[in-house]
Amino acid sequence: MPRRILVTSALPYVNGHIHLGHLVEHIQTNIWVRFQRLRGHEVLYLCADDTHGTATMIRARQEGRSEQAIIQDMSKAHQDDFRAFGVEFDHYGSTDSEANRALVSEFWAALRAAGKVVERDVTQLYDPVAGSFLADRFVRGTCPVCGTKDQNGDNCEKCSSTYAPTDLIDPVSILSGAKPELRSARHYFVRLEPFHEFLSQWTRSGVMHPDMMRWVTNTFLVDELRDWDVSRPAPYFGFEIPDAPGNYFYVWLDAPIGYMAATQEWCVAHSDTLARWWKSPECEIHHFIGKDIAYFHTLFWPAMLQCAGYSLPKQVHIHGFLQVAGEKMSKSKGTFIRASAYIEHLSPSYLRYYYASKLTAKAEDIDLNLVEFANKINSDLVGKVVNLASRSARFVPALTAAYPEDGGLFATGAAASEEIAAAYEEGDFNLAMRLIMGLADKANEYVEQAAPWALKKDPAQATRLAEVCTVALNCFRQLAVYLAPVLPQFAEQAGALLGTPITAWSDAQAPVIGNAIAPFARMLDRVDPAKIDAMVLASRQQGDDALPAASPATPATPSAPAAPALAKAAVGATPIAALVVPAEDVALSVPEGEIERESDSATLREEPIAPRVAFTDFQKLDLRVAEVLLAEEVPKARKIIKLTLGLGGSERRTVFAGIKSAYKPEQLQGRLIVFVANLEPRTMSFGISEGMAIAAGTGEQEIFLLSPDSGAKPGQRVH
Repeated sequence: MPRRILVTSALPYVNGHIHLGHLVEHIQTNIWVRFQRLRGHEVLYLCADDTHGTATMIRARQEGRSEQAIIQDMSKAHQDDFRAFGVEFDHYGSTDSEANRALVSEFWAALRAAGKVVERDVTQLYDPVAGSFLADRFVRGTCPVCGTKDQNGDNCEKCSSTYAPTDLIDPVSILSGAKPELRSARHYFVRLEPFHEFLSQWTRSGVMHPDMMRWVTNTFLVDELRDWDVSRPAPYFGFEIPDAPGNYFYVWLDAPIGYMAATQEWCVAHSDTLARWWKSPECEIHHFIGKDIAYFHTLFWPAMLQCAGYSLPKQVHIHGFLQVAGEKMSKSKGTFIRASAYIEHLSPSYLRYYYASKLTAKAEDIDLNLVEFANKINSDLVGKVVNLASRSARFVPALTAAYPEDGGLFATGAAASEEIAAAYEEGDFNLAMRLIMGLADKANEYVEQAAPWALKKDPAQATRLAEVCTVALNCFRQLAVYLAPVLPQFAEQAGALLGTPITAWSDAQAPVIGNAIAPFARMLDRVDPAKIDAMVLASRQQGDDALPAASPATPATPSAPAAPALAKAAVGATPIAALVVPAEDVALSVPEGEIERESDSATLREEPIAPRVAFTDFQKLDLRVAEVLLAEEVPKARKIIKLTLGLGGSERRTVFAGIKSAYKPEQLQGRLIVFVANLEPRTMSFGISEGMAIAAGTGEQEIFLLSPDSGAKPGQRVH
């Protein structure tokens, strides 16, 4: 049955530009939304800019213009960035809207009426230079619990403890660098302890991944809940509390209500009602957020909703942080890349797929490794998926009138539909991509065996050629359907190629027959390493001109050094162009009749030591002893030898190795070598490579295959 689903992404703060860390969440949400729409459900996808707080006020003073002018400019910039990556909202609002003001007042009245508001004087940190009380995130210092330096004013990124800014050791104002003073002012609090039993039940009701549920309950719900400070004294940019002049609602009270305000504005424009989305048991509410703001969305927000009589979220989807080369993104280290810098150099489809291949249902951090990024796109999208169309669409003018016998290939893909759909539904996009690429491998094996490029040369095989291309192109279209939530533009191209647009998940269940095939146009190019280098350089020079750039969702850090070291942190001292594996080594498909290019031997000589990696990263490689059972020449390949490797027993692997300049096939048979056994299979025009032989040397004649001592047995793991 069709579902009614309301979906939100966390609100980006108005004081900073969109970077690749933001895009983890917004691409994740957009993929899930597109999937639900392909399944035929009614989906409303909303977001807004988070606008209030001291940072916006200070920035307005610095720039000599109004807060509203800043909000307007940044809203356009944010939406332009999101749109460039295929992230499209039904409505994009602002927490400074009149709709939000009205709803905030409604929630406040409900909290007041329920007796959940108390007031008392608070001693707070005050910046004597900036002339302002300091919001939690405008103070940094040493964590009072674990002693870690340079931590946020209200929580520690190291040990996850929460505390008051006045508890910090050696606090510093990030607005001016001054040492804060202690001053007292009247504050208003929401009492959370009366919601304790309700929150204990709700957090355990399956609304989040079990790992996050345990973290929330074990961190916050084992003791009495502290009162929540929801006000700030003037000067402050925000909504003034109706019954407390001179006091303003803290940004975290009005920010989540911004989800509802955006809904209200959309409803007004579309003759709908807020109640149909926020008070109906038939509507599912799904929030996508980062783990750093989980406690706001799983404690404060449900308490507010319950008190005001609105529906509770059905699911809070929580993701981890984006890391660069194994480290958390940090402005102080310069390890961030703006969306605008990326889009000037690289296709958004690359990043959408890379993130999808990394995201699971758990709140696990994602590592942006630029070498892996390039190789994954080149292998999976270009080498496996686009490869199917490029090696079949150009050979015939139309699909056959009846679908040919394919040995159950298309039926196998159709049968995988619900397993792939279940992975999307659960937010396990990593699993979905692995299942899809498994189907791509099967389809490429079919094409390799059928060899349409060879059939094309024989006029007597015209019927067989049309049948093979019909099967290959329908498998390609099936993959495009399953990838459509991740790669919407690619799905449009696939639909245009075969004259049938992809509009529903069920399109993968029936083959297309009889249609004319449009002229094949390039769909996705291989990643150009030079463009990655250009993006990195642009990011190092760009910085972030929206200052001060502190956000409730993205903690501020001290000023960044003049020359951030993103390139070195991400890929070591060597440029990315020198580290991306040459085409013949990653075993990408080579168009029919084209010989692999020469590798640049200059990148192989005098290689610097690569950056250090964690031992757990090294353990991911499965190095095995293998016996070369057969070594064969590869036609048209000047550098490649085909190796058939035995791993003991009946297990065999095929590996294409670029070692022909140093070895003759007859020198290799019967020899023991070491190879990487757990690499993703790579497609070449002459076959599928199922691993990588390990060798040392500078190339050409100086290639030395690594061999174990005598006595080692095929299949043994190298430790």
